[in-house]
Amino acid sequence: MENEISGVIVIDKHKGVTSHDIVFKIRKLFDTKKVGHTGTLDPLATGVLPILIGRSAKAAEYLLCQDKKYIAKIQLGITTDSEDITGKVLSKSDTLPTKTEFIEACNKFVGDIKQIPPMYSALKVNGKKLVDLAREGVVIERQARDITVHSINVLSSDEENGVYEIEAHVSKGTYIRTLCADIGNYLGCGATMAELRRTKSGSFSLENSHTIEELEQMSKEQREALLLPTEELFMEQQSVTLPDFYARLFKSGCEIYQEKIKTAYPVDTFLRIYDKNGFLALGQVRAYENGTAIKSVKLFKL
Repeated sequence: MENEISGVIVIDKHKGVTSHDIVFKIRKLFDTKKVGHTGTLDPLATGVLPILIGRSAKAAEYLLCQDKKYIAKIQLGITTDSEDITGKVLSKSDTLPTKTEFIEACNKFVGDIKQIPPMYSALKVNGKKLVDLAREGVVIERQARDITVHSINVLSSDEENGVYEIEAHVSKGTYIRTLCADIGNYLGCGATMAELRRTKSGSFSLENSHTIEELEQMSKEQREALLLPTEELFMEQQSVTLPDFYARLFKSGCEIYQEKIKTAYPVDTFLRIYDKNGFLALGQVRAYENGTAIKSVKLFKL
């Protein structure tokens, strides 16, 4: 168990493949079946895709609401069934807004807003993916979800042709192609997403990412040397180092009352838990009759 390959590798995903294709490649390159990812990128999209290997794969379901950053190209005057350029064209408009009007429209979507997930998505309804229903020509009602758009900046513009490049900083669960479509709908001309590149996911960015092609050219030892520790997935959380006695109790499944270790984090707070040997687990503060205690939600080291 201790010798098992484990860690995080940040991939700069290339265009034309699915996130599952990348997972398959990583399984072969690292010779392990225990591989997962932290957020799907459509085949059209490129950029940051953190991949979890070995024991790190256990963290996927516990990843917190990490923000993401994207650079997207919007084509105004066109709507498609998939909300991106690969879909079937539903409408066209020759009346395009000015650059000023486009910027004003983008600003309307900054803040806490509601977004209806697209039919062409991996979300499931009654056990079936929406994208599979969409391919069958079925459209069902979806509930709007709360998201946060922290900022939208226009990087470049072609006002005459209605093509704009934007940088968007958004909360987890935000669909950029839906954001593009909603901006187009607000302007009355329609819009579709023409390109998408994720530049940041949580604490991971393009600066510490690698392409599949680069990994294929490396030796096994060179690839393994690139693996980041599991704790990198939770660096946005506070850390707690447990004394030996409490670390042993924690690893055996016991909750650790905060007053015993002189901490006072709010209920529901997620924490990185360490012992003298390093990162141990992801913990969460829970409320009990006798006070608040830190409980393990996922142990990564015995």
